[in-house]
Amino acid sequence: MNATELLESVRADNETALSRLGSSKSLYAATGGEMEADAVLRAAADAEYAAARTFDQWADTEGDEGARDAFETTASEEDDHYETVVGKLGDYDAGDDLGAMQSYLRGLDSTPARAGGLLGRLLATEKSKEQLTGFFVGQADPQTAQLFRELKGDLDDQRERALSLLDSVCNSDDDWDEAKDAADGAIQAAYDEYTEQLEAMGVNPKPVC
Repeated sequence: MNATELLESVRADNETALSRLGSSKSLYAATGGEMEADAVLRAAADAEYAAARTFDQWADTEGDEGARDAFETTASEEDDHYETVVGKLGDYDAGDDLGAMQSYLRGLDSTPARAGGLLGRLLATEKSKEQLTGFFVGQADPQTAQLFRELKGDLDDQRERALSLLDSVCNSDDDWDEAKDAADGAIQAAYDEYTEQLEAMGVNPKPVC
């Protein structure tokens, strides 16, 4: 296997979860039903902050130099994303709630698993950035919509970084299996949380046909 094949496999095996994470209900779940601009920005800021702290933690405990550099770079990008979003809020400090996906990622300790987790988190986050952009388009706020388009653009670099890292650190079938399990696990953690949040509000997480 190689990283491109892994990416295709993860996308295919998680097609339903990723599709639903990319629905308008994902913002409704993340904000607890508060579909106001400030609530959406706070949820986005919290997600960026939690991700940055996860990658900081990985970098601090990573023995592989290439992986450590990748995690440090990604943490710096997520810090920049956090500061950018907070700039739209004014005075705001992110909370301590990690969310299910970041909690899952922080439990990964091997380099192949972390590389896979990085990819899985990226695929889920791409979906949320699309919804954030769409929300602010609908709010007739083109500047904030463009901000999230630009943040989503940074994810292209993260994808290439994750794929390069996977090809570098996965040297056996067991490594690839570990990376695949971690990528699937990250997406599933995000999807399970999304489902639980909606069900707690009495909302059907499945699309109505």
